[in-house]
Amino acid sequence: MSATDTGLVKATIHVTDKKSKLKGNPPIECMFNPKEYTFTKNNSWAMGKIKGKNVPKLEFGSGNPATLTMDLHFDTWDTGGAGGDVLDVRAYTDQSWELMLVDSKLSDQTKYKLGRPPIVHFQWGNAWSFDAVITALTAHFTLFDRNGTPVRALLNVSFQQAVDEKLFPKQNPTSGGREGGTLWTVKDGDTLAWIAYNVYGDPNAWRRIADANRLTDVRQLRPGLVLEAPNG
Repeated sequence: MSATDTGLVKATIHVTDKKSKLKGNPPIECMFNPKEYTFTKNNSWAMGKIKGKNVPKLEFGSGNPATLTMDLHFDTWDTGGAGGDVLDVRAYTDQSWELMLVDSKLSDQTKYKLGRPPIVHFQWGNAWSFDAVITALTAHFTLFDRNGTPVRALLNVSFQQAVDEKLFPKQNPTSGGREGGTLWTVKDGDTLAWIAYNVYGDPNAWRRIADANRLTDVRQLRPGLVLEAPNG
């Protein structure tokens, strides 16, 4: 398994429900830390009807759960080695998918006590964490080996707050590598645009990497080559 940020603390997701059949499973470790994430918080307000006024009086209804959205990348392209079979990337993405499925050992808070998906804990270092349920998950498979096995995937994940926080969760999205930049080991199929997208979130930033590494042929990247993507 390769990662752009080897040596950094990995973001993880694990089940917190003690009765869940998944509780004993190891945490799901992100192969690549998110480049960014978004918190959203909404409140419900009711508008009173007042005749002859431009702006009605507002009555607070309730706060709605905060949501957290992010993209998670998974890549097993370089796992074959010496002509062996490449690992199916679904070995990783299916773990996240299972968190969306109903767990018969858990029950919701209604009188019917029906099964439900588990509550999970998203953790990234010591900066902040988020207890939530996963409300949406979309898997995009973007690269395949010669046999059609998916080897690269992007998961769009939406979490919804399950535990009331007195303070808004601390945020520290920085996931840079060394002080001078992030190191990337080139794999078959990599392009500078793909590397720039993973490091900076912008494929058009590929020239920063090319200039920093004094590349003369930007179209031919040799697998195993270690590139530095500068910070700043």
